[in-house]
Amino acid sequence: MLKLRRMKDNESEMNDPIRIMVVDDHTVVRQGLVALLNTVPDLAVIAEASDGLEAVEIYRRLKPDVTLMDLRLPKLGGADAISQIREESPGARIIVLTTFDGDEDIYRALQAGAKGYLLKGTDADELTAAIRAVNAGKSKIPAFVAEKLAERMGGPALTSRELEVLKRIVAGRSNKEIATDLHISEATVKTHINSLLSKLGVNDRTQAATTALQRGIVHLD
Repeated sequence: MLKLRRMKDNESEMNDPIRIMVVDDHTVVRQGLVALLNTVPDLAVIAEASDGLEAVEIYRRLKPDVTLMDLRLPKLGGADAISQIREESPGARIIVLTTFDGDEDIYRALQAGAKGYLLKGTDADELTAAIRAVNAGKSKIPAFVAEKLAERMGGPALTSRELEVLKRIVAGRSNKEIATDLHISEATVKTHINSLLSKLGVNDRTQAATTALQRGIVHLD
């Protein structure tokens, strides 16, 4: 009888559902995901978070098996939240679930330690399969994500100063205003602009701004 009871206990442990935390600042989206996942027998949502800081705090307390993380979050962005969680818990299994598919978004998330990257248009079967795969220690990177990541890895990276200039170009700042903002000369601003235009493979400021937004290098707040 003891041997039989122990076998049943082990079977129960093997059948425990995958414990999930859902992180998204949009209440309707978050609640929809929770409702969907809780209909799947081997999945159980144990926590929700609406910003990056809350996600880090909840992860620290509950240690979910898999975390679904949006990228654009208040207080602390998704990539930074992933970095903090992985710094404290290197084995954390996190899937990015976002609307953003720019190569820079993908690069930052995977560099931070995400094990999967899915778009919110993903169907339910693909999402649940990804959760199971990541929980099993695998990565779930769709082909289009891998292609964009390869493009990002193959191109020259912007320097921190070039990125600061690019952000101000996207915001519509003139060269003179950028120079004032960054406490540098207009000539230096022009040098940075010429360099970033070359790296982005574009011809002018307008194309640079468009490319920066499309690739996720800069986001409009």
